[in-house]
Amino acid sequence: MSQAAEIDASAQQLRSLKSTLSRLWLFSPERLWLLSISLRRAGRWRLAFAVKQLNTILYHNSLSPEATVSSDIALGHYSHGIVINGNVEIDRHVKIWQNVTLTAGRRPRGDDGSGARSRIVIEQGVKIGANAVVIAPRGESLRIGRAVRIGAGAVVTRDVPARATVVSPSARILFADRPAGESDRGPGAADVLSRDSEQPSPDARTESASSDASQTRRPADESAAP
Repeated sequence: MSQAAEIDASAQQLRSLKSTLSRLWLFSPERLWLLSISLRRAGRWRLAFAVKQLNTILYHNSLSPEATVSSDIALGHYSHGIVINGNVEIDRHVKIWQNVTLTAGRRPRGDDGSGARSRIVIEQGVKIGANAVVIAPRGESLRIGRAVRIGAGAVVTRDVPARATVVSPSARILFADRPAGESDRGPGAADVLSRDSEQPSPDARTESASSDASQTRRPADESAAP
């Protein structure tokens, strides 16, 4: 067996071991979240809140028991930093990576309390990258279509059609340190200053022109003399 084949086999065994351990781990963030949701539906609000707090303490997340979530939900990197409000519905085969925020449940501005709350619907097979933010407009529903891919750091505020890919704008460089010894006036500044120093000033050019003119007139004056 070649070295590359051995590496692939070892990686496959490691993935299989991690999958087995995750199924056996009773206190995974996914299971704690699903348990809190079940307790809330059964009317046991205090127990649901206690389980949610335990999940927060163990994994530094905030997963609302009021959400509707499929039993096969997957949270990347042990759900660190994930914040999901109530009024969120998540379908099957969805994976959410760390530091993702799903915000819903806000009423329209100026509402007296009778208006509908905003909600987020995430359909089957969606993948949401790290640090992405999904915000439902006030009093409206936001739907993420089937098999959508939301890239890391993307901000989503409107519906996304099925099988689409959403990415964030690329990073811009606002300032970069220059290597030691390089002028802050930009590339080529030293060369420009050097060329400027070699050229004579306007006063020097005027004096040179006057001297040349006087030398030109002098022979003519001498030839005119008796």
